[in-house]
Amino acid sequence: MDLAFLKTLYERPGPYASVYADLTRTTEDAVKAVELRWRALRADLEDQNTPEDTLRAVERAIDEEIVMRRSEGIVVFAADGEVVHRERLGGPPRNPHATLGPLPDVLPYLAERGEKFPHLLAVVDRRGGAIDCVDTRGHREHIDVRGDEDYPIRKVKAGDWNQSRFQRSSEGVWKANAKKVAREIDRAAERCNAEAIVIAGDTHARNAVLDEVSTGVLEQTVETDKNTDIDDPDLDSELHRLLRLKTFERVMTVAERFDRELANGERAVSGLPATTKALRHGQVETLLLTEAPDSADRLWIGPDPSQVAATAAELREEFGITDPEQERADAALVRAAAATDSELVVLPPDEEGPDIPVGAVLRFTTTPDPDNFSRP
Repeated sequence: MDLAFLKTLYERPGPYASVYADLTRTTEDAVKAVELRWRALRADLEDQNTPEDTLRAVERAIDEEIVMRRSEGIVVFAADGEVVHRERLGGPPRNPHATLGPLPDVLPYLAERGEKFPHLLAVVDRRGGAIDCVDTRGHREHIDVRGDEDYPIRKVKAGDWNQSRFQRSSEGVWKANAKKVAREIDRAAERCNAEAIVIAGDTHARNAVLDEVSTGVLEQTVETDKNTDIDDPDLDSELHRLLRLKTFERVMTVAERFDRELANGERAVSGLPATTKALRHGQVETLLLTEAPDSADRLWIGPDPSQVAATAAELREEFGITDPEQERADAALVRAAAATDSELVVLPPDEEGPDIPVGAVLRFTTTPDPDNFSRP
């Protein structure tokens, strides 16, 4: 997961209010229930002495969502009297809560957000097709492709005196239209760097398009025989199934590399102290974190994102910081990873995922100082 989009989130000095609000409406008194859930979260922020201007900023954002009824869940990060980042969730948050801390509590948000694989969805028929392409930032491009040829589009019945001529003509039209759709799929996939592609629609048209797309597109493509509209929920479910599979593959690929590098004693570190030190020195290529909402692990941080350590003494000695703050370990590690252009892999907190509480694959290792080794 690329964390570059988080960099602006850390520009405020804090403290940060982090709110994960459940806005679902499943009963007759739904609005009242939502308001009561928000009041409970607001009370939690008040108990943590959230600054009044920051509390009001969060309240405005939540009230707007309640009135507009635009989502079933929302995450809000606010500091210094302003909402710094907010995002609607696809459903209620798994763990609704509200906290105040030196840093935003971002790991639950990143776990729910998941990997943002650029992807493409196409529904094709014998006359053309419709294409949706979404890049890593979530920007969607929609393309309607109308074939250059649409007559004759159907084969004639057997026995007609001109059956053979019309059959060849129909097949020629399908191929011409399929070639045009395939070209548009190739171009769109290149523009959004699609890593997952679903092509649906009429079987004959789909096969004709697949015969024409580039090898790179074909390697990323999954077919479905759903002959439907591009906005059909069933088709969306198929796309999300593919994206979940891509996420799992990504997690396992990184975890396997981590195990291999760690076993070889090369570019990997495991455990909180070693991972923290590697982040502080800009060594981390990919940070691996297991989501653990109840974790008691804490780190010490300074004002600069790279100023993170297992003890306050380390920050004082290395950076001369006189007043370091203590923060949740995962929040501190994610901030340091974002600042040093490291990627993040959030590991599932269950038996299906690899057992790696915290670790990192490194860009480089430091050369041991011979003076640090005792001589015989």
